[in-house]
Amino acid sequence: MAAELNANPPSSLGVDLGIVNVAVTSDGARHCGRKTNRRHEHDRTLRAKPQKKNTKSAKRRAKKYAGREARRTKDINHKISKRIVAEAERTARGIALEDLTGIRQRARLRKPQRATLHSWPFAQLGAFIAYKAKKAGVPVVYVDPAYTSQECSQCHHIERGNRPSQARFACRSCGFVEHADLNSSHNIAHRGWMAWVCGTQSTAPELTLLA
Repeated sequence: MAAELNANPPSSLGVDLGIVNVAVTSDGARHCGRKTNRRHEHDRTLRAKPQKKNTKSAKRRAKKYAGREARRTKDINHKISKRIVAEAERTARGIALEDLTGIRQRARLRKPQRATLHSWPFAQLGAFIAYKAKKAGVPVVYVDPAYTSQECSQCHHIERGNRPSQARFACRSCGFVEHADLNSSHNIAHRGWMAWVCGTQSTAPELTLLA
C-alpha cells in the first residue's frame, strides 16, 4: 500500500546515473560500479565462449550465464534504489532523476563503455527508484539531462571544457572544482526542484510524478 504523497518537500535529492559510478546523489553518496562492471565483463566473456560453439549445451550455458548476470544486476539495483529512497524519505525530500530516454543512442563512449552501457539496465534502476518512492510517498520528477555534466552547479556556466576528465569538473568561469558526477547530481537536484515548484504553481502535484 502506497503512503500518502509528500506534497511539500523542502528540496530534491538529485541522482546522477552513470557507468563508473552507477548512482551518485547530491548528498555525496556514491554507489560505485567498478567492481560490478568487472564482474559484468567477466560474465560477458563466459557467455561469449559457448555462444561461439553454437551447440545446444553451449546455448544452455550461455543462457545460464545471462540469467546469473541479470539476477545479480537486479539485486544491486534493488539495494541502490532502496538506499536512495530511504534517504529521501528520511529527510522529507523529493527525488530528481534525469530523463534517460534514448541514452543508448545519445551516449558517445569508448567501445568498452558502450558494452557496459548496453548491459546495465538504467531503466530498471530508475523504475525501482520510482516504484519504491511511490510506496513511500516520495515525489519523483524527471529533468532534461542536457548539459548536466557540463554545467557548473555553483555559477551555472555551461562549457564543454568544464569537464576535463571523466571524474573531474572544473568550471572555467568561477573556478569551482568538484567530482564530475557529484556536480551533475547537484544540477539534477536543482532542475528537479525548479520543475516541482513550477509544476505545483499551475497543476496538481500528481501530474509531475511517474504514474
